[in-house]
Formats: sequence, C-alpha cells, structure tokens
Amino acid sequence: QVQLVESGGGLVQAGDSLRLSCAASGRTFSSYTMGWFRQAPGKEREFVAAISGSGGNTYYADSVKGRFTISRDNAKTTLYLQMNSLKPEDTAIYYCAARYSFIYLQVAQKYDYWGQGTQVTVSS
Repeated sequence: QVQLVESGGGLVQAGDSLRLSCAASGRTFSSYTMGWFRQAPGKEREFVAAISGSGGNTYYADSVKGRFTISRDNAKTTLYLQMNSLKPEDTAIYYCAARYSFIYLQVAQKYDYWGQGTQVTVSS
C-alpha cells in the first residue's frame, strides 16, 4: 500500500510554469507505475501523464505533450510534473495516482491509490 500527497499547486498566469510534486510513503515506490490526472469543475477526471516504475517510459495526453514533463525520483519516493506554457484550460485539481502495471494508463479506474489533489489555476 502507498499513500500519496500532492503539493505545488497555485495561481499563475497564462504562459507561466509550475512544478507539482507527489510524495509517496512506503519502500516499494519504484514498483509502481505513477500517473497524473486532473479534473476541472463539471468535467470528468482526465489523464495527463504516466511514468513507469524505473522512469524509463513515459506517456502523455495529447493536450499536454510538449508542455508537461513527468519524472520521478525513486530515492526520494517523489513524483513530479513540470508544467510549462500553462493555459487557462489547464486549470483543474491535479491528482497523482499509483498502480502496478504499465497498461491502460489513461483509465483512472485502473489506478489503485490516489492523492487528495492540488489546485492549479491559470489566469488569462
């Protein structure tokens, strides 16, 4: 079992950058595929990015490809999401999530553990 705590959200202007962090408990962090999802008001939870346990494989939603970078530090048991060139449509609560396998990455229901979320607001 793993517990996840996100941080780093805030209010920024369009074009700015922000880095989210997700601190994980437990000594088996490197065993988990990690993902970032987001949910805007009135919308369903949306896949953003995922990374394999070793960090060697990543996968992005088309809407963030080229702007966002997912990474992890297994020694620090921390997941990151570097967000550049932010747009107002990136405004949402961002969640990190963990699962064991690196398949069906975009399906939120396939993830076993979730953090509480961190708010990102991008003003125009």
